[in-house]
Amino acid sequence: MVKYPTGSSAAFRNLNDKPQASHKRRKHKNINFSDRGMNLEQMINESNKYYRTKEIAVVHKKPTPVQIVKVDYPKRSRAVIKEAYFRQESTTDYNGVYKGYYLDFEAKETKNKTNFPLKNFHEHQIVHLAECLKQKGICFTIIGFTSLNRYFVTPASAIIKAWWTKNKSSLTLKEVEDWSIEIKNGFQPTLPYLKAVDSFISDRKIHDDK
Repeated sequence: MVKYPTGSSAAFRNLNDKPQASHKRRKHKNINFSDRGMNLEQMINESNKYYRTKEIAVVHKKPTPVQIVKVDYPKRSRAVIKEAYFRQESTTDYNGVYKGYYLDFEAKETKNKTNFPLKNFHEHQIVHLAECLKQKGICFTIIGFTSLNRYFVTPASAIIKAWWTKNKSSLTLKEVEDWSIEIKNGFQPTLPYLKAVDSFISDRKIHDDK
């Protein structure tokens, strides 16, 4: 068990150590979606679609607020946006609800094999995650090391602490391994991140009971 500055704790374990399923299911789970051109965001979107269809969770990608300035109509049935700008800074990528808990998380990927640059986060995102944690939300980051085909669900509290640490510009792969729950991409859902969320929820219940 590892304690974080927010007062919460997270149990870290590798969720991939499971008994082998049937040959048919094993074939599906070995599908490598990164080799098929599917990036991290697409895998999460496909997973969210699966979770909604199965009525497991309702999670959506947040729309980026954009102000449209100029639109052309080359055809009556078709509009083309010619000029637009961001109205405000976006917060995190995804939010939703699962088992009565509010979820808020960011998705980040890197081609680096040994470290994850913290510059991938912006200050307003870190502040937003901290505010959601104060309201008892389940907050985390899904980090993808695309060159290694490895994916981690990292508690937001760990990212927040690292981001505010002076002279710390990145997380080593070892730190990500130690602080996160690793998940495997597969088939239905393509990225089963809710397995990690289940661990966070279970750990929170244990912490609240003390």
